[in-house]
Amino acid sequence: MVPRRTFLRFAALGAGAMLVAPRLALATAATDRRFLFVIQRGAADGLSTIIPYADPAYAKLRGGLAIDPAAATRLDGTFALHPALAETAKMFAAKQALFVHAVASPYRERSHFDAQNVLETGGVAPYSVRDGWLNRTVGLLPKLHEDPIAFAATVPLALRGSVEATSYAPSALPQATDDLLGRVADLYKADSLLHPLWETAMATRGMAGDSGPRQDPASLGKLAATFLARPDGPRIAMLETGGWDTHSGQQARLAFQLKALDTMLGALRDGLGPVWNDTVVLIATEFGRTAAANGTGGTDHGTASAAMLLGGAVKGGRVIADWPGLGPNALFEGRDLAPTMTLDGVIAGTIAGTFGLDPALVSRRVFDTSPGLRPIEGMVRT
Repeated sequence: MVPRRTFLRFAALGAGAMLVAPRLALATAATDRRFLFVIQRGAADGLSTIIPYADPAYAKLRGGLAIDPAAATRLDGTFALHPALAETAKMFAAKQALFVHAVASPYRERSHFDAQNVLETGGVAPYSVRDGWLNRTVGLLPKLHEDPIAFAATVPLALRGSVEATSYAPSALPQATDDLLGRVADLYKADSLLHPLWETAMATRGMAGDSGPRQDPASLGKLAATFLARPDGPRIAMLETGGWDTHSGQQARLAFQLKALDTMLGALRDGLGPVWNDTVVLIATEFGRTAAANGTGGTDHGTASAAMLLGGAVKGGRVIADWPGLGPNALFEGRDLAPTMTLDGVIAGTIAGTFGLDPALVSRRVFDTSPGLRPIEGMVRT
């Protein structure tokens, strides 16, 4: 049975109550900056997203999966951007996107669930930390309201913790009628517990506006922008995307995934309008994929991958990498792109730059299980 409080939220939201994947989660904070974390569940192939076309071992290792640099967007003398990322390429040209390559979390095995747990908690080992780094980040910020608020069907682990967060996401369920909403409002008007919950749910419903129940990438980007663009709306958000586990038929599957991501990002940028100038989007995955193609036109679970930062507040137009190379002696365990930069350092540096926080404070409070963590600074306009 659905708990009474949970049902109340769903009834109020109607067609904006539930979404299987991707999901959207939001939290309110007293800042003009907007921060969106996009997780790529399934291990996205960084070597095909940010292509090291100038590495002499790339084409041989990739075989039929190697992407012709002439068809991609050259970023510099070493890297190119997958051709499906057309809007992202425009952001890079406008210096509103940067990419960090050969990055990885502290996790070095190849379990999706364990790796996602490490990525979302900011821990050094699976299940060693119970709350999420995004929730701990919200705890560092001054609050606009008594408690932060989140919107999504379920709250992802990165946003769970001592700071309260609920969820909102679109659903195909019919919208509740005005008559039903009025009856429920009258029913709970005198209830000291449920009336405030109802008022909060109705305010959330109002933020969604006419975004509707569609779950395609463009609609999802527009939905996120609808919330984030409001002066009284949330400032911190999380999106979950899936389908990045490309063991076979990777060429077409990855192009489809990247096109969907690119479309969502373009819709988000367009929907935010001038607010885009104060926005930072961080995109990361739990681990990368093997350097060499397998026998089924795909790649298997790997180690290092690429992270992406986009937004008008990003110091873009560059690729940050301490490139290890793809030669036989350079590969991690003889098969993977070796990590030379920490994903936690990317996250910590992004948080500090976005919200004007001391990088040492972020390292100490958000990644307290990683002593000596060095945030990567200078990626965001202060």
